[in-house]
Amino acid sequence: MDVSARIKELRKKTGLSQSKFSAKFGIPVRTLQQWEQGISAPPEYLLRMMAYILLLEENRMGSIEGEEAAEEA
Repeated sequence: MDVSARIKELRKKTGLSQSKFSAKFGIPVRTLQQWEQGISAPPEYLLRMMAYILLLEENRMGSIEGEEAAEEA
């Protein structure tokens, strides 16, 4: 999978619009659109940062759901 498809997949997995995803990472919407279309690519450090932040949020949501389930039991 190329970088543009991966970025688009990550964004869709979060359920965020291009506008909200761009705002989350402090990049212009047009830049994100160019990345998703394969016109340009983000620097490697930014790809790693986005993946890391999204992974942290996913793990946090999992732990919150686990805490809620434990409280209900």
